[in-house]
This record gives sequence, structure tokens and C-alpha cells, in this order.
Amino acid sequence: MNKLWVFQFSRWLVHVICGLYFRIEIEGADRTPKEGAMIVAPNHVSYLDPFWVSIPINRPLRYMTWDRLTRLPLLGRLMQAYGAFPVNIEKGDRAALRCSLERLRQDGGLMIFPEGGRTRTGRLMPFKPGVIRLALETGAPIVPVTIIGGYRAFSPHHLFPRPYKVKIIYHDPIRLTPPENEAQMKEYMRAQAEHLQAIVASALPPEALPLREQHAIEFESASEILGGATSPK
Repeated sequence: MNKLWVFQFSRWLVHVICGLYFRIEIEGADRTPKEGAMIVAPNHVSYLDPFWVSIPINRPLRYMTWDRLTRLPLLGRLMQAYGAFPVNIEKGDRAALRCSLERLRQDGGLMIFPEGGRTRTGRLMPFKPGVIRLALETGAPIVPVTIIGGYRAFSPHHLFPRPYKVKIIYHDPIRLTPPENEAQMKEYMRAQAEHLQAIVASALPPEALPLREQHAIEFESASEILGGATSPK
């Protein structure tokens, strides 16, 4: 069976199901490159993230997934039709890294979750610099993506998805320029990973923000209230 046909049909089927069950809303999908290498980088809240994010992208995407998931009878086959390739998360997997580099160097699309795993609290976790290194080595732009509502719909604590509304926001692509001094590379990648996280976080509700951002919002709100109060005379 032609894999492209399987991808197109499964994408249509997922779109219909998600539209009905999750009332999925898409914003900014026209910002994703139509051709050439690209890295799609969403926050990770659910096993369904790759399906939700892929809906409006009319080109196949490859993405890493836990090797055990690809062995599941139905979900595993659907994930592979969507472009999943297995990774042994306990041992690390150099073959998966080679596959990622090869995909990008062939002008393909790749989905990477910079947090490295699903959040178990609903809050955004720190971003790892691996996605930055891949972008620098291949010249691929990074498309930050924010998933809203996915944790309530199907978090790691749920056996079955729940019919909560999900919204997917695609941000403007980021194109990286490596630092001139190689000694600055480590700090550069750390700073760019934080910048990428900040873009994804910019569209999240307060309860999904990392704790430090949530505390900053609460502090600013308290300052505004105190600043507007008048002292009794």
C-alpha cells in the first residue's frame, strides 16, 4: 500500500474525528514552510500531540516516539503511518539521530518535542538544546507550536481521551545563525532553547506556564493592584 496514500487518508480521518470530539481549532498553520527542511517543535502534553499538530500540514512529518508505542496493535500502526520512528528512551538511540539528520538533509519535515517527554503536571517543562543542534547542523528553520487544552483532553494520567477543546497555534519560523566563536556554542544553544520555550509559552494559559513564569505573572498582578491602591489619609 502506498505510504503517502495511507498518510493522506489517516490525516483526513484524524481531522474529522478531532474536529468532532475535541472541537479542534487551528491558528497560523500558513506559517509552516510548504517545502524544504523544517523542524516542528510543539510542547508535549499527550500521545495525541503528533496527530493534532499534523492535521493542517499537507506534507508528511517524521517524529521520534517511544519504541514500545510502535508495537501497539492499532495506535502503533497509525503512528507509523504518520511517520513515527522508534527510539529506545532508556538507552538513547544514535540510529534515531541519524534518521533525523537524514530526513532534514533531504528537505523533509521533522517533529521534535523539545521537552523530551510529556508533562505530568500540565506545566511546560524546560526545553533541551538537541532541537537547536539539529537546526544548526542542517540549516532547517524551527516552527514553534503551542498546544492548548491537550493536557485536559488526554494527559498521562488518563486511560482514554476526554472531549475537551484543543487549540493548536503555529508561530513564525525561527532561522538560526551559529555563533562565530565555537567556544560560545554551548551557551548559544542554551539561550536559543530558552527563547524557543518562551515563544511556545507565550500562547499558553497561566496554569500551563512553568512555575517561574506563573510566579512572575502573579507578582505583576499584585503590583498592579497595590500600585492602584491609595493610602488612607
